[in-house]
Amino acid sequence: MNKRINLLRKKFKRYNIDGYIVSKNDDYFTEYSKINRLEVISNFTGSAGLAIILKNKNYLFTDGRYTIQSQMESGKNFKIVNYDKIIDFDLVKNLTLGIDPKLFTYDQIKKFFLKNNKIKFISKNLIDEIKNKKIKDNFKFFSLKNEIVGESSKSKIDKIAKYLKKNKSDYLFISAPENVAWILNIRGGDGPNSPVPNSRLIISKEKKIILICKIHKTKNLIKDKTIKSHEVIDISNFNKEIIKLNGKNFIIDNKSCSIFYEDVIKSKFKIIKREDPTYLFKSVKNKTEISNTINSHIIDGVALTKFIYWIKNINKKKITEVEAQNKLEKFRKMSKNYLYPSFDTIAGAGANGAIVHYRAKKENCRTINKKDIFLCDSGGQYKYGTTDVTRTICFSKPNAKIKDIFTKVLKGHIAVANTDLKKDNTGKKIDARARKYLNKSNLDYAHGTGHGVGFFLNVHEGPQAITKINSIKIKEGMILSNEPGYYQKGKFGIRIENLVYVKKNKNKIFFKNLTLAPIEKDLINYKLLNSKEKNYLFKYHLNVYSKISKFLNPSERKWLAGFI
Repeated sequence: MNKRINLLRKKFKRYNIDGYIVSKNDDYFTEYSKINRLEVISNFTGSAGLAIILKNKNYLFTDGRYTIQSQMESGKNFKIVNYDKIIDFDLVKNLTLGIDPKLFTYDQIKKFFLKNNKIKFISKNLIDEIKNKKIKDNFKFFSLKNEIVGESSKSKIDKIAKYLKKNKSDYLFISAPENVAWILNIRGGDGPNSPVPNSRLIISKEKKIILICKIHKTKNLIKDKTIKSHEVIDISNFNKEIIKLNGKNFIIDNKSCSIFYEDVIKSKFKIIKREDPTYLFKSVKNKTEISNTINSHIIDGVALTKFIYWIKNINKKKITEVEAQNKLEKFRKMSKNYLYPSFDTIAGAGANGAIVHYRAKKENCRTINKKDIFLCDSGGQYKYGTTDVTRTICFSKPNAKIKDIFTKVLKGHIAVANTDLKKDNTGKKIDARARKYLNKSNLDYAHGTGHGVGFFLNVHEGPQAITKINSIKIKEGMILSNEPGYYQKGKFGIRIENLVYVKKNKNKIFFKNLTLAPIEKDLINYKLLNSKEKNYLFKYHLNVYSKISKFLNPSERKWLAGFI
């Protein structure tokens, strides 16, 4: 690691900079990418982070989910700092910092660095010059039929054209590949855990489209007439092609349009900065998407329930965290509709469970002990749907303190599930419900309570979320996670996560569970639950049993019936 940092520092003189900023994201701003330059330079494997390498010091910025993990992975060479402090970070004032303009937006740079520093755009990525990982890039895009997605691409383009006319704009530049996927009803294989098609899209107010990507990836789309050949331009020709367009202005997304692409567009057009409206359109799932997602969760629930039964009742040998996550993967693979994980499984026993986004590695993982609390957060990409579920499991009688904390987390989880969305209709209000019982005991957790989820796309998708600051109105058809937790450093971690969708029935709007897997009853202090909460648990487990019991063997079925 020191060798790579030194190689990077040697380049500072050539480019006349005092330091270099390394982002986690790739140039498509995706959360999970096959390229991870931040890991190359810092060894940090979390999904959110940013590093500043100076001549004599290195800083790694991340959030509360990764406090322990970042210290373990990068603490030797980097000072770990919370994201909150990056804006007024005194130690990097009055310096010239180099960046790759394809990896940052102007908004990010203005917010974090321009007050106190000079920023120098360097067209070559300096991390790639040190270690350029070659990735397979031969996965072609494919289209999804209307009966899978429930709405035609034409209908979606119509929505965007209306938006452009309303906002008196000629074009929308869609820079996030998941939004391109949604609009064109296409998917790809460019993410390790998500079927994203690495591409960008231009839509005009006249409903004309231009898909920007590597042309060889579109062969199947042209063949099945999803797109016409003249509607595709190679990414290398973007600069030349943009100048040929007529019109006055472009709406760009302030979160995913990089400095590089903004500069190209504004060389001819007036820029209007907004949030890409596709995010909000995409967040509201139609009845077909919900139906397909429900079916995916039945398959996923069967796999997870079989795994929980196996690890608690059948497994008689000592196994490692990696062996446990591999076994869960085997259960998922029993379904022909399962494709691959929606993120790297988090399987943390004992102290490792307290590392919110822990990753067990074969060469360095824990053997699961009978007295351990075991936290398993996992998910799958299915034909067709995306899942994400966390269960906390015990193997022997836990102490009263742990049971009480687990029960307070459970009470928060149930409070979220039972939210009256007419009354508490934003993530901000719902988040307070989740923390209420922990907060009474001066306990809390350093992550949000829930994130939005895509339809056969990214497992984390906004703009909706259940956090302390999210004020997006929760609407019918949205899918979110419900995952309060508690983590005691060096001891244990607890998290209970279900995915839910928003349903409307007559005058009521409420959450309905998608996830179908039992919640660990051996960790519950039933004395802390009121009658409504006990009734919720009974109904939840009755629903789990009714939906998945027919796919279980007699022993598993009998065990699952014990939760009702």
